[in-house]
Amino acid sequence: MSNAHRFSIAPMMDCTDRHFRYLARLLTRHTLLYTEMVTTGALLHGDAARHLAFDATEHPLALQVGGSDPHELAQAARLAERWGYDEINVNIGCPSDRVQSGRFGACLMADPQLVADGVAAMRNACGLPVTVKTRIGIDKDEGGDRLFDFVETVAAAGCDTFIVHARNAWLKGLSPKQNREIPPLRYDLVYRLKRERPDLTIAINGGIKTLDETRAHLAHVDGVMVGREAYAQPYFLAEVDREIFGAHAPVNDRDAVLEAYVPYASRQRAKGVPLNRLVRPLFGLYQGCTGARRWRRHLSEHAPRRDADERVIINAAREMRAA
Repeated sequence: MSNAHRFSIAPMMDCTDRHFRYLARLLTRHTLLYTEMVTTGALLHGDAARHLAFDATEHPLALQVGGSDPHELAQAARLAERWGYDEINVNIGCPSDRVQSGRFGACLMADPQLVADGVAAMRNACGLPVTVKTRIGIDKDEGGDRLFDFVETVAAAGCDTFIVHARNAWLKGLSPKQNREIPPLRYDLVYRLKRERPDLTIAINGGIKTLDETRAHLAHVDGVMVGREAYAQPYFLAEVDREIFGAHAPVNDRDAVLEAYVPYASRQRAKGVPLNRLVRPLFGLYQGCTGARRWRRHLSEHAPRRDADERVIINAAREMRAA
């Protein structure tokens, strides 16, 4: 059984861009990172380089795609392999109206054969692992039959790794944010899936915020995927390699992480990336520390300025220490 999915950070729109991933990699070497979801249309008909470029230090790194057409999914898989990704993942979990209108995301749980056809096409098109991120059901499904039928069909097409968000996706009446909070968590269904399909790699997602919770889940499944907590308080990732992967490497303190991030920000600024985008992943770095509010305020006030450069980060750290 692969250890690659033992701990990962969920793909999150407007969060897991390449700048956050670079910061995460300064904190943890072994965590599997995911891109934001990219639609097959954006990859095939838009600026592919903008969506696919990443820093070599980000490995291991997976590309998440949204789509339902097997031919387009196969083309996306070839691109992922060409650009050097370690995995390609299909989004069958997003419940937003925009995603449903494009016929991808959670609504595809109702058409497992189409997902299976897409997975088969992707596996034939590339040598990368093809994985699926899904929900436990849609709307008011309660028993879990849809999840088990879905996994059975898609696994028969050659997918051996499923990341399961342990909530239903309500396709009507809830926003994407509400869909992350209101449908009840059913970890027991994900545990049962692993018991019934021990041959598959099963990772669990949804509501997980601590490494103690992570260890508890790992007694039942192969992996844990953490979402918003990793973005809101990224420094909690500093203990992952030691606590979850058993690595003996020293843990970087926050200041060492920041010192390593500043040269990266400088390089990206030279390529024309606005500082405002580069500091977004840093807002939570000092969460819980004395002066954290002053740190965030300095970044939010000074980073949007047109002439702002990486000195804003350095000055924000000085302001915080002065507190």
